[in-house]
Amino acid sequence: MKKLIRGLSYPLLLLVVLVAIIGVTQREKITRLYAVVTMFDADKIVHNFSNMNDAMLSVPLTRRGPTDPWSKSISSPPETFDHQGNTESLEGFLNETSTTAFLVIHDGVIVHEDYRLGTAQEDLRISWSMAKSFLSAVFGVALNEGKIASLRDPVDKYVPALSTSAYAGVAIEDVLHMSSGVEFNEDYFDFDSDINKMGRVLALGGSMDEFAASMNEVTRPAGKQWQYVSIDTHVLAMVLRAATGQSLTDYLSQRLWQKLGTDGDGYYLTDGEGAAFALGGLNMQTRDYARFGELFRNGGNWKGQQVIPKAWTYKSTRNSAPGLKPVTQGYGYQWWLPEGANGEFFAGGIYGQYIYVNRPAGVVVVKNSAHRTFNAPGVRTRTMEVFRTLAKHYNQ
Repeated sequence: MKKLIRGLSYPLLLLVVLVAIIGVTQREKITRLYAVVTMFDADKIVHNFSNMNDAMLSVPLTRRGPTDPWSKSISSPPETFDHQGNTESLEGFLNETSTTAFLVIHDGVIVHEDYRLGTAQEDLRISWSMAKSFLSAVFGVALNEGKIASLRDPVDKYVPALSTSAYAGVAIEDVLHMSSGVEFNEDYFDFDSDINKMGRVLALGGSMDEFAASMNEVTRPAGKQWQYVSIDTHVLAMVLRAATGQSLTDYLSQRLWQKLGTDGDGYYLTDGEGAAFALGGLNMQTRDYARFGELFRNGGNWKGQQVIPKAWTYKSTRNSAPGLKPVTQGYGYQWWLPEGANGEFFAGGIYGQYIYVNRPAGVVVVKNSAHRTFNAPGVRTRTMEVFRTLAKHYNQ
């Protein structure tokens, strides 16, 4: 028996122990937990990132009407890019960063499209934190509709359950900026971090609302310093649901998704109560991520229809978070800006997910990946140089 136990991998051993403790009646929860524990294993990650609804609870985002087809004018991308004085191979970079999809749009036209590592155009790919920028977009709609009175309102005005948490009295705008001051360990490689505890709450069908309301530690006063805190986005989703009287899935479907003529349906991962996993649970085709980028490139206008308020698309993508200098990587309302940004911004997610928008060049780039060392030094700056090289190349 001891030899058998020694031969088990840690995740499998964990599963065996949990089955013994909880019993077969909880098999579905245990299966989801095991899927979360092994989600990023080298032999599973590519498949998992295109099949997240096999592992987690989900609700559909159903398109309405026919697909609005893309125009295509395919041409070869540059073979190399420069990074810190070194010339590197674009193909080598895409291989190294385990790219699964790579799509370039110029002035609304697909100019390059590539699906890799056995994936296909129709795959519904996990957004991870790119979902935060989608939440920001419809938050701007709710503000414009008067559902939210002011960004300086405290979040607990809309969600009283937060009044006894670390979010008590924190302004909506400070949460949008990720300057809530709430203590949250975002280390994806620490089993006991807050972000991984949150993942287990999702896997076991718990409540994300309860998890957010359980945050009770503060590291600094709100509004003083940007610090990336993913649970901030779920708090915004709680505010949006309370203000609109709709689920995030329904509100986003009606105000955004169904207006873009998407290539296919999508879905949100959810917790056990059906609440959308707002901070990272969107899944859609790569072309539909590109639609969102193209929407923001055009100031929230899609084929003549103003979907997102134009002023919001500029305000939310400006480097406005406190404590970040203009010459360094910036942050707006749930959007990133690269160093030295000039009309550029991007939605980003772990393991190498990007929607990059370059307004002056008229370029949108989407990169889906299963890159297990995505946080290694220099990866993000090299990625930005790739995107800028593509923008320059296609805007000549």
